[in-house]
Amino acid sequence: MAYEHRARSFRSGNSVAIRLPAALGVEPGREWKVEKSGDGFYIAPAVDQGKIDLSDVWGSMPDLRPLTADDRAMTPRELDWTGELLKRG
Repeated sequence: MAYEHRARSFRSGNSVAIRLPAALGVEPGREWKVEKSGDGFYIAPAVDQGKIDLSDVWGSMPDLRPLTADDRAMTPRELDWTGELLKRG
């Protein structure tokens, strides 16, 4: 069941903020995603993307080496940019 609460907007620096009633249980400092939808807004908790920690990977592959020019060399091949080969099948 949805409950309706009134909130008031106010200026905060160069932005406008909305003060939410404590009854909603919103914890301070949480990040939110705001989407404009028609005349209103949709507000939902932002999903934490997490951070990738590569510190355990560093040095774990001692045999890993940069690719040489020979490793990167590609054999030239004919490409079908017009799609003629697809039309035959």
